[in-house]
Amino acid sequence: MFPLPRLLLFLLFISVLTTRGWGFTIVAYNVENLFDADGMASYEDYAPDKYTPRHLLVKAQNIATVLSKVDAGRGPDVVILNEIELDQSPNFPLADPNVWLDSVKNRTIEEILSESPLPTDAVSQPAEVWLLKALEQAGLGRYHLAIPDEPPSSHEDGRPRSVKNAILSRFPITNVKTLPTSNARAILEATVDVNGHPLTVFANHWKSGAGSIDQERIRMANARTLRDRLDEIFKKDAQADVIIGGDLNSHYNQTLRYPSFKKSAINEVLGSQGNELALESGEADLYNLWFELPADQRGSDVYQNEWGTLMHLIASKGLYDTDGVQYKDGSFEVLAIPGLNADALGRPLRWSRGTNPSGFSDHFPILAEFQIAKAKAPKKWMPLSKPSRGESDLVAPARQVSAKEIFANAINPVNEPPKTDFRKPKWLGKIFLIEAPAQIGKRGIVSVDLNGITYNLFSPDKDARDSLRELAKNHSKIRFHAQLNTFKGEWQFFLPKADWILKSD
Repeated sequence: MFPLPRLLLFLLFISVLTTRGWGFTIVAYNVENLFDADGMASYEDYAPDKYTPRHLLVKAQNIATVLSKVDAGRGPDVVILNEIELDQSPNFPLADPNVWLDSVKNRTIEEILSESPLPTDAVSQPAEVWLLKALEQAGLGRYHLAIPDEPPSSHEDGRPRSVKNAILSRFPITNVKTLPTSNARAILEATVDVNGHPLTVFANHWKSGAGSIDQERIRMANARTLRDRLDEIFKKDAQADVIIGGDLNSHYNQTLRYPSFKKSAINEVLGSQGNELALESGEADLYNLWFELPADQRGSDVYQNEWGTLMHLIASKGLYDTDGVQYKDGSFEVLAIPGLNADALGRPLRWSRGTNPSGFSDHFPILAEFQIAKAKAPKKWMPLSKPSRGESDLVAPARQVSAKEIFANAINPVNEPPKTDFRKPKWLGKIFLIEAPAQIGKRGIVSVDLNGITYNLFSPDKDARDSLRELAKNHSKIRFHAQLNTFKGEWQFFLPKADWILKSD
């Protein structure tokens, strides 16, 4: 926890008071690996020869651009972050980031990261401080920062701890706790002071592999860590104001999505559920805000062509009473911005570490609005316009990604300047109509030559992969629609289904 100067803190409080009437926004965002510039990384993909200051610049600025779209440009008041690099340098604990940020307040992040070599004081800054600089430069002001007390080490299974959670807040942070949990990122707890009312914020990033029963057992341990801490809080104050956020690597309907699971970490262990009325009756103390949306609008990520809900904001029942911090009914939403962080299919435009770094994250941010309840309100529980009961919504199937009518606007390379290199950020996520020579390479991967550049083709659909190989064997050219995408820094064309393949001559 690093305090702001008092004058700046006062100005931030006045801004919140006058522009929002004490309403404020909380965002949860898995930023897909924001790493620093010191070259010490536990992931090979972020070694200095693959991840340069240019990559850091683009990544930090792109995150700031997305967050600057919240609240008509004002940005969120509290941000729960996942996949911030766990700093591997030996200089732990970290110094107050405000000292360095103040020293470079008259320099842009572009100017600093363009220096070669980077100044020693810049090299030593961890990833979260670079993000603070990018946010401040984007006009969002200086945030308070909470990070876990978690030096470089290894998980119980021997894997290095590579990324961490973080919490940014415009409100003062009065207390920070680190909750270590088995084979996952430590859960971060921070208490923020919202105009004299304490709000407890939990940042989570549970074990990955949502569909794996073995990984679910680890997530159960992660959930138990959080549940035990919640029980401590609620024993002292059953109406405590608590928000749980982050990437739980679980869907809101985990046990119904995976019927072989007898119980799940998120539902049965943590107690996340979808009946708002159960909060008032005392049957439950947590409510998952995904239930604020119609079932066919629930989705923050896509895996194997299916929408998932791995990101979460879960509210305690205290956020539904008429005392202290209060959830704004119906305000939950997914921050998917067409033409920015959403591709032509409406999916997250994920981060690409290629020669021309681009993209954002493989998760959309999610957000909700909160306010200070009116003093001496006559009712104990806030009124709900359309309370969710959760029963029928729980069995909603996973949504399928559909191209719909986007083929009509597909880019035909023939209509672009000769020898155009499409491996540029402006083309990422666009839909193309391709007719090009094809060949079959190692492991049966089909590729095409386009303007002298080879692009691999990928599809999660076995029928599509088989069809592409058959066409490549028997035709000089193949025709198909595809989305220009990247995988591990390599550019490729992505075909969701076999019906994206067209008849070849």
